[in-house]
Amino acid sequence: MSKEIIVCKNMDKTFETSRGAVHVIEDVTLNVHENELLVLFGPGQCGKSTMINCMSGLEPVTEGSVEVNGKKVIKPGPDRGVVYQRMALFPWLTVMGNVEYGPKMRGVPKKERRERAQHYIELVGLKGFENSYPNQLSGGMQQRVGIARAYCNEPDVLFMDEPFGHLDAQTRYLMQEDLMKIWEKEKRTIVFVTNNIEEAIYLADRIIVMTNCPTKIKKEYKIDLPRPRNYVDEEFLKLREEISTVVDKAL
Repeated sequence: MSKEIIVCKNMDKTFETSRGAVHVIEDVTLNVHENELLVLFGPGQCGKSTMINCMSGLEPVTEGSVEVNGKKVIKPGPDRGVVYQRMALFPWLTVMGNVEYGPKMRGVPKKERRERAQHYIELVGLKGFENSYPNQLSGGMQQRVGIARAYCNEPDVLFMDEPFGHLDAQTRYLMQEDLMKIWEKEKRTIVFVTNNIEEAIYLADRIIVMTNCPTKIKKEYKIDLPRPRNYVDEEFLKLREEISTVVDKAL
């Protein structure tokens, strides 16, 4: 077993609102291993996004702790990247400008950051679009820019919060295939949030099934199906049915 990159111990999160306390995460203990593609799967609005916000340092935990590479997480850091459902690309920057933005802000010399950005632009299949602006790209292409930008920062962990959720079915499937190709070429620890069961099984090394809010771990599945995976394979369908039953009971 590879080393543990993320260690969550008794993670708990409560938000204080004008209507009182809202308990979102309840006593979650979870480890994520180096180069693992872990999927957090559960019903919508159950707290999955809050979990990765706490892991990435965007939100503080109320109780418990989160460690990345043995260091307690108290704020965002360059060793953690985040890709959201709708990419916050800078509309005034080209594809190249968006992808190289992080290294540029950290003072990486122009030649070095351009070479690095070009590598990831080509890796996500956008060679030839370096000088295009976000409004000239399709939704799927914009997501590729977002993934390239996150990889270009060379984080140890990449958090992906339903990144393909707003795409049409065909584009979503193609993006899942592309993510697998990228992940296999440029290994990163990925924590991927989805409420789509087929997407979870297609992508994951391991699936953590979460309950409804306040979310806690209902069950864990190690996915041993060979890649590339087939949505209509007998074992795929069997696993889909089993996890669906567990999720229904978790509501």
